[in-house]
Amino acid sequence: MRGVAIAAVAAAAVLAGRRYVEHRDAIADVAPELRTPLLMLSPPASWRILPISRFGARLRTPSGRGVTLAEHRTGDGVRVTLTTPTTGSRLRSVVLWIHGGVFMVGSPQSEAFLTGQIAREVGAVVVSPDYRLAPEHPFPAALDDCVSALGWIRANIEMLGIDPHRIAVAGNSAGGGLAAAVAQRCRDEGIAIAAQALVYPMLDDRTALRTDLAGRTGLLLTPSSIRLGWRSYLGGEPGDADVPADAAPARRADLSGLAPAWIGVGDLDPLYEEGVAYAERLQEAGVDCELITIPGMYHAADVIVRNAPSMLKFRASMLDHLKSHLRAVR
Repeated sequence: MRGVAIAAVAAAAVLAGRRYVEHRDAIADVAPELRTPLLMLSPPASWRILPISRFGARLRTPSGRGVTLAEHRTGDGVRVTLTTPTTGSRLRSVVLWIHGGVFMVGSPQSEAFLTGQIAREVGAVVVSPDYRLAPEHPFPAALDDCVSALGWIRANIEMLGIDPHRIAVAGNSAGGGLAAAVAQRCRDEGIAIAAQALVYPMLDDRTALRTDLAGRTGLLLTPSSIRLGWRSYLGGEPGDADVPADAAPARRADLSGLAPAWIGVGDLDPLYEEGVAYAERLQEAGVDCELITIPGMYHAADVIVRNAPSMLKFRASMLDHLKSHLRAVR
């Protein structure tokens, strides 16, 4: 057993060394407070490591005090995790939180630390769907599951003790892209939602074709991860002319009438330009949209180094957006 442990440490050290050499220049651009050895141990996505990645991404993180957890199933069989504050009023707001994971990994339990914080600080019931993952379940499976979770929320207003006029959709990375797609679907179907919060969202499949990301080499989210994620989700090649806007929200031509939005992304994130472009298009379409960009921030830095001062401000900005738009009307 000791020999296996030594071998594992040695292999990790070799991988870290290779990653350091490969990304030395990119790491130099990272804000000092966001640098961590974990950046060196993040391999690019591949079919070979997908089972390992999925196993790790289903481990539960602590929700923290002041919340209760419950699980339910929608009429379509989608498992949803409810995180509810233990204090506060009976008639609450609700946040549909969609986890990240390049459409291929992730789970509600892996982001319980975040849904717990949202529930406590926003005073909302947080509903997180365990949506089907690609490539086994390509588009529209994940989006359909998220829409099913929203329908379940609206059908269970009394049981949940929530205000139907105070519903927000939110998510990070691929979950941010799915949240944007849900917001678009709501507009199309005349379903009013109070807000959307998109955390470094994965919005545009055409990013997978780019080779000019201006030095954003992809710490924790590599170009190969982006390509593999979109190829898996679309069941075909990213960038094709027939990719539907429901799959890649940045392809939607008309963004008017969408819910007030918050978009946050770091300037070292490969998703930076698509996030900024989507925010600017929302603003041009007359949508109330707050754009937050953080210098020296890579993808998911708020998860990896969550107590760094800049990441605390980043998260607080997103929470403030939700609180301001989900505040009870008096």
